[in-house]
Amino acid sequence: MVSSPDKEEFVKRIKVALKIIKEYQRPDHLKATIQILNSFIPFLGVWALMYFTWDYSFWITFLLGLVNAFFLVRIFIIQHDCGHKTFVRSGRMRKVIGYCCSLFSSIPFFYWGKSHHFHHSHNGMLEVRDIGDITTLTVEEYKSLSKWGKIKYRLYRSTIVMFLLGPIYYVFIHNRLPLIKENGFKKEEKGLLIHNLIYAALIVGLCFILDWKKFLIIHLMILSAFSVIAIWFFYLQHQHEHSYKEWRNKWEYLYAAIKGSSYYKLPAVFNWLTGNIAIHHIHHLNPTIPNYNLKKSMKAIEWINQYTSEINFIQSLKTASNKLWDEAQGRMITFGEYSRLYA
Repeated sequence: MVSSPDKEEFVKRIKVALKIIKEYQRPDHLKATIQILNSFIPFLGVWALMYFTWDYSFWITFLLGLVNAFFLVRIFIIQHDCGHKTFVRSGRMRKVIGYCCSLFSSIPFFYWGKSHHFHHSHNGMLEVRDIGDITTLTVEEYKSLSKWGKIKYRLYRSTIVMFLLGPIYYVFIHNRLPLIKENGFKKEEKGLLIHNLIYAALIVGLCFILDWKKFLIIHLMILSAFSVIAIWFFYLQHQHEHSYKEWRNKWEYLYAAIKGSSYYKLPAVFNWLTGNIAIHHIHHLNPTIPNYNLKKSMKAIEWINQYTSEINFIQSLKTASNKLWDEAQGRMITFGEYSRLYA
């Protein structure tokens, strides 16, 4: 936490920023329509190409699958925006568009959307790290674990689990189950069950229409790559070294939004493919800004980037070693640093 004068200046400037970017939260139906077209049409086109190249070259199909995973991320960002009650003006249309997107991404629209709202309103709050977040222990919590407990946490935070097995589990299994017990989630469980049934019926129907083995392999390939990309981005957005994590009695929304979210500086093509979600500090500051307006809103208040963590691709690779939240230093540390400082 910064000193009081700096804190007052920070809050004052961020409130000014909120006023400036408010104009960008208005949906633009032309931009929304173009995004729907240039997301779904390429996805379906590349999917069909994968289906026909499967018999000629696995590696061509695999590479096309990686490309299509990014188009699926783009589709998911549309779903994500609709869940934030933005993207288009009509509430009914948002639900229709968001639900259609969820049948491509496999992530349930209403149930996930509610958990994502919970994430936004509790981001960085140490009491709630099990809903819409990556479980992160503090140094003191890790110290208090048994030997077996430390082994389990190290396995959970290992590269293969965090960035491969975990994402696949999250998309294929976790999102099928009503695991959240917080108030308000019980009424969403019926909708989750209905989504699972509709999605299963859709998959079974396509298996009857197409070569079922080929269809399932291609579909699972795309979804698996999509899961890895999505979790990698989410990890970077909130697990960067100088993030923000506090207990409820000290937690503040503006700090969680700007300091607790990163700005992942990517080439323009990857920003386009991922729906500008790398501009995450602006998204958390005002979640009702549609993804197609995030870049403009950031340019309007570019000075705000001094308060967040800017991460380029090379720097992002180093964040994979962040494992524990050190309350004393106010930053993420590696297991190696823990051993040197606290073991």
